[in-house]
Amino acid sequence: MHGRPRKAPKPEDTAASAAKAEKLRALQSQLLHNHHNQIYTKEALEISAKLLEANPESYTAWNYRKLAVEHNLSQSESDPDTVKSIFSEELRVVESSLKQNFKSYGAWHHRKWVLSKGHSSVDHELQLLDRFQRADSRNFHAWNYRRFIAALKGIPDEEELKYTTKLIETNFSNYSAWHNRSVLLSHLLQNKVKGFFPKEKVLVEEYEFVHQALFTDPDDQSGWFYHLWLLDQTVKPETPLLVSTWPVHGSDIIVSAEGCLDGRALSPFTSFHSDAGTFPLILYFNEAVEGVNSSTVTVKSVFTENKDLVWKPLATSKSCAAQAWVTHLNVPDVKLHPSTAYPIEVNLGDSQGIVSLSGSHCSHPSRFAFTVCVQPLSSKHAERQSVEMILWRDVNFHFYDAHVQESSPIAYFDRLSIKKDREPAASKWHAKTLVNEIALVRQLLSEIDCKIGKLTLARLLMAHDAMMSYMAPHSHKKVHSEEVLQLYSDLMELDPMHSQYYKEAQSLVLLQQVTSNRESLLKHCCHHRVSTSSSVGNSVCLRLNNLSLSRIGCVEQLLWVQMLDLSHNELRSIDGLEAMQLLSFLNLSHNKLSSFTALEPLRLLKLLKVLDISYNEIGAHPVDTRRYLCSSPLSHTVGSDWNFNEFVPDDAKVTNYWEAFAIFRGFNLTQLDIVGNAITDEKFKSFLIKVLPTLKWVDGEESH
Repeated sequence: MHGRPRKAPKPEDTAASAAKAEKLRALQSQLLHNHHNQIYTKEALEISAKLLEANPESYTAWNYRKLAVEHNLSQSESDPDTVKSIFSEELRVVESSLKQNFKSYGAWHHRKWVLSKGHSSVDHELQLLDRFQRADSRNFHAWNYRRFIAALKGIPDEEELKYTTKLIETNFSNYSAWHNRSVLLSHLLQNKVKGFFPKEKVLVEEYEFVHQALFTDPDDQSGWFYHLWLLDQTVKPETPLLVSTWPVHGSDIIVSAEGCLDGRALSPFTSFHSDAGTFPLILYFNEAVEGVNSSTVTVKSVFTENKDLVWKPLATSKSCAAQAWVTHLNVPDVKLHPSTAYPIEVNLGDSQGIVSLSGSHCSHPSRFAFTVCVQPLSSKHAERQSVEMILWRDVNFHFYDAHVQESSPIAYFDRLSIKKDREPAASKWHAKTLVNEIALVRQLLSEIDCKIGKLTLARLLMAHDAMMSYMAPHSHKKVHSEEVLQLYSDLMELDPMHSQYYKEAQSLVLLQQVTSNRESLLKHCCHHRVSTSSSVGNSVCLRLNNLSLSRIGCVEQLLWVQMLDLSHNELRSIDGLEAMQLLSFLNLSHNKLSSFTALEPLRLLKLLKVLDISYNEIGAHPVDTRRYLCSSPLSHTVGSDWNFNEFVPDDAKVTNYWEAFAIFRGFNLTQLDIVGNAITDEKFKSFLIKVLPTLKWVDGEESH
């Protein structure tokens, strides 16, 4: 356990273990007999006590004792002494069991259950906790129980905070004490308790306190983790904020029902094609929220009633919370009102209801407006409805001229992010604090080479750049990006065991560089050369290929993207793409996707037509059934209407096909490239053609 090598047991130890096992089996057998026959005599309870003192992890025994307590209480006729005796015996059994294993979940839960009944004194509990915390000051069971007792006794958070100070000053390495300190301070700051307001004053004192730990032992991670919590408290807004939308504020959206806009080279911010008679309205928040509905978000439109709108969270889990939310507005009837610009206004934050997972309400009112116009389909394009194959070769793309603003596909770049005004004094304090912490960590790193110190410096620098972008909205340059990238490269060499973590953090920095300003983003925007395809028209492709990305981020800046090239990266997950509701063409080839379940976010992209997942690692690894986000192929109740057996070949291995069926079922793809994956063969391609009847092209060949 915890890296300690196991020693070969001695013969006498083996014999003792066998004798103990035999004794436990006998006690377990007697317990089950008493349990099934509802025998709650004194002798029966003694048997359960002996079993628990030998094996505190016997959950059945704890549950049996709960039933016994309830039974004996019903027989006691409310005699106070008898009731007290019953609960005192339970506390004694728990204490004896904890001496055997003071990290037993069952024992701690049973003790909470006993005390919650309200018949026992809690005065003894803190003394008991002191003993256990002296034995192991990082026992999180004991700390959880301490919070329970403090709430039960009504001990003020201020008093418990002093207790953490005492333990930390005794041992800076007490991670659990630091963690409990963060929990207590969160409550005190949130409730603005006297002496803990304003927040800035408290955080300054906490920074000074944790500095002692960092300089005393820079290699100990306990203080650094608390420093990270302080950093989060410094930079994170106190309430959820709307940070991005599509359409963007002030834009003039031109919708084509057939996806063809008379051949005009329009910006992806202003052009959109719809075959379903609707177009998406996307809200993106700085954190996951719930409560987005027609009551908390008001959409004023002449062709859609606000009460009829259904908002959906864009999350791959079944959670009701998500950072991105979408609803769909009806497209005006072009035959009745051709080329009419319809104004649409969206308001939120005026009434409480949008809430973060931590319980904070979105209290900052937000408003954005845009217009929608339906472009009539020209006769020459109405005659041409063939579906051409999309090629992702370099020769099919050409870059935009960064100096020609009229042709820029990102003319609305400055409106991608919604900047919230901060209190000037507060903003200056945040910036000053970050500058001070950066200087302090630099000083420490000049004296000692510390991995977690480098990681903290990288986080501080990125937080400082983000803060500056809020204080100066028109200055998007990330000053410290190159230094942060180098820090993560150094960490990958110093700490190869966690290289994937650093790689993903580095990917986020790279994406922030790309999306930080108009010029850098335009370098990755290309025009796709397709001469006759009505489905593509003059699509702008955002090419983020060959960047060694292992994680997707900055999605709030990319809600407008309809064509995306992420090929030749190191992606193992595509979480985040579900927010990009306009995506119609996606290239994920030459990555490290190992299963079809990694494609789960794509199920939320209803407009996706072209998908390239060729040359990944799908089928090269055993199927991890724990990662299923869909029903099991062995289920007889969920998914029984999917008719899976109608599609899969008779001699096929179910696990090889089930993931693909569960992911692709319901897709309307016209083109799919899957060659170069271990799972791909002719039988599998035939299976996909059956599952996806809309397919016209498979691996570069026309499907039949």
